[in-house]
Amino acid sequence: MKATGIVRRIDELGRVVIPKEIRRTQRIRQGDTLEIFTAADGEVVFKKYSPLVELGQLADIYAEVLAKNLGRPVLVCDRARITAAAGAGRADLLGRDISAEVEQVLAGRAVYTAPEDPRQRTRLFERGERQLLCAAPIVVRGDVEGGVLLPGTARDAAPGEEAAQPVGMAASFLARWMEG
Repeated sequence: MKATGIVRRIDELGRVVIPKEIRRTQRIRQGDTLEIFTAADGEVVFKKYSPLVELGQLADIYAEVLAKNLGRPVLVCDRARITAAAGAGRADLLGRDISAEVEQVLAGRAVYTAPEDPRQRTRLFERGERQLLCAAPIVVRGDVEGGVLLPGTARDAAPGEEAAQPVGMAASFLARWMEG
């Protein structure tokens, strides 16, 4: 763990303010859920909670089956990073932060399909050449918790309905599973 040098007091109600710089760099927003861990040495750690990480193997298997049937990589993300990846070239994508543009696409709550012109496409990550070809938000109890994504490059053709429909179904399935 890295020390930040930032010290905060706990108020009379037991609250502590997480500094804006930390919220910005860790992409913590109002309404986000934090998980609290304690250690025997008195350490208290706050970690962003992702219900999609809790899906674990189920999201991995669904992504794998979808990638095999579509013949292209498939990613599952929470609101900040890739939590499951399947298909060719997936090893370097797991755990990477998605771009703010992808967050906005998912916040639109509709299935997204990239335009034909690669210059008008959404970047998958803040850095790099990967583009978002298709995305469907995972909406649980009215909140966008993540999405199912098809990554690609400028050389890839924009996917049609044959890809968008299964991506949307995958997102709906994962949302339903999370609702329990």
